[in-house]
Amino acid sequence: MTAVRLLDGQSSAGEVTRVLCDAFAEYPVMHHVLGDRGDYTTRLRVLIGLFVGTRVLQGDALLGISNGAELLAAAICTLPDTSPPPALEQLRERTWAELGADARERYGLWTRAWDAIVDPEPNLHVNMVGVPTRHQGRGLGRALLERAHRMSREREDSIGVTLTTERAANVPFYEHLGYRVLDRQPVAPGLETWGFFRPD
Repeated sequence: MTAVRLLDGQSSAGEVTRVLCDAFAEYPVMHHVLGDRGDYTTRLRVLIGLFVGTRVLQGDALLGISNGAELLAAAICTLPDTSPPPALEQLRERTWAELGADARERYGLWTRAWDAIVDPEPNLHVNMVGVPTRHQGRGLGRALLERAHRMSREREDSIGVTLTTERAANVPFYEHLGYRVLDRQPVAPGLETWGFFRPD
């Protein structure tokens, strides 16, 4: 296993998407946004492809841990003060045309909840950190997060790292790593999100 690397967005986007699809296949947000229609696996790849593609188009950070040629775990991060290029709107429209207006509306519920709980101060935001089940328990998620903090410390425009989770079981893990809960918001019946911050 190699150390956490900053990946080239253009050449690594497909592999990062694959790893995140594997890691987030049963995640509550994905099931809620995508709903019950169509092939879930295909639709999940489209949705996560939007998340990864957004980071690539904005010049944000993709992080990975590999074992030889295999990418084992990945994270995607929004850097402070990035702005969406015109091509991003085209990607969004293609995505929602494929997934449907109902999926777009449900995703809007999540984005409004995230905006309400994430600290507005300048920071690096970890959008997704994904470790497929078969690679869990090896400290890969923690290593990805520590690399995100290293990036934050290297920037004058970041005071720390924010992230969110939609699984109550993840809350103690992030608190153990030094994150504090900023807030929590309900999104839909039985679904809620927590926002976290850890200063650098």
